[in-house]
Amino acid sequence: MRRDCVMLSYDEPLANELHARLSHVFGHVHRLHGVRGMRRAYRLTAEIVDTEEFWLADGDFEIDLDFSTDDASPLASGVPMRVWRARNAVNGLEYGYGGLKLIRRDALRQMGEAVDVLAALPGKPEFVPHVAGSTRFNQSPYHTWHGAFRECAMLARGSEYRMSDTATRQRLEAWTAGGRGAFAPWAVRGARDGIAFAARARTLDDWDQINDPMWLHARFRESYGSQDTL
Repeated sequence: MRRDCVMLSYDEPLANELHARLSHVFGHVHRLHGVRGMRRAYRLTAEIVDTEEFWLADGDFEIDLDFSTDDASPLASGVPMRVWRARNAVNGLEYGYGGLKLIRRDALRQMGEAVDVLAALPGKPEFVPHVAGSTRFNQSPYHTWHGAFRECAMLARGSEYRMSDTATRQRLEAWTAGGRGAFAPWAVRGARDGIAFAARARTLDDWDQINDPMWLHARFRESYGSQDTL
């Protein structure tokens, strides 16, 4: 079954390199780059493909070169998306954060509103217990911080994918414990800042801010100054 593939990138320093790596596995890979607003960007990916089901990778996803697409069965009725796990480059966690997705184009066109944008797809997503690659969100102090900030804010709020309280707590503990990857201290800062944000956020407008890259960058600069450049 032929499926298109899209990389959705914004400002990731390694995006070109990781796009080339995706192309080794998938052949031609479409690229949507620099669209402000995460919800809008995801919706636009549906408009640049020709197949109803397509592969979707974030701009910081490093695919394992031995990943095989041959065993990926078609999405069942009512399943908008299938997610393969990603290996966290800082703390070693392996779950859906930053993972590779097989997604239905019509589901993106019907997507509703949620803080974790793809949680608003109609239907029930599938989560595959296999690792497809690594999430290389730790490409600079800022990128590391904002990846950790967003993820831990959403975990602290309560997973929109019905993750158990135990799993949520374990992941937050791992994020805040540090790690060995590049810029690991910035992941800890981002995780703690995200948890603190979740404790203070009250409205949907508050939560919408974490999907705005300009707001995230301003928040980082306000807290830490010129530690990084885009």
